[in-house]
Amino acid sequence: MSNNDILKKLRVALYLRDDDIIEILKLVDFKVSKTELGAFFRNEDHPNYKPCGDQILRNFLNGLVIYKRGKRESPPQIKH
Repeated sequence: MSNNDILKKLRVALYLRDDDIIEILKLVDFKVSKTELGAFFRNEDHPNYKPCGDQILRNFLNGLVIYKRGKRESPPQIKH
């Protein structure tokens, strides 16, 4: 299964639109345009198809955690 397939399946399973995915990526300071994002969802034989790299999928998954759970609070400081 390719990164594109994983991204597509998560998009469908979580009912995410392109705008949602762009916002999720912004949560981890990763910018992607709608055109670039659309290229990941095309069929492999389409001329505008683009493979989804590990960095994009990793950033999406990290952003998804923030999107679903919220920003991580820093752990309490231990005083000696």
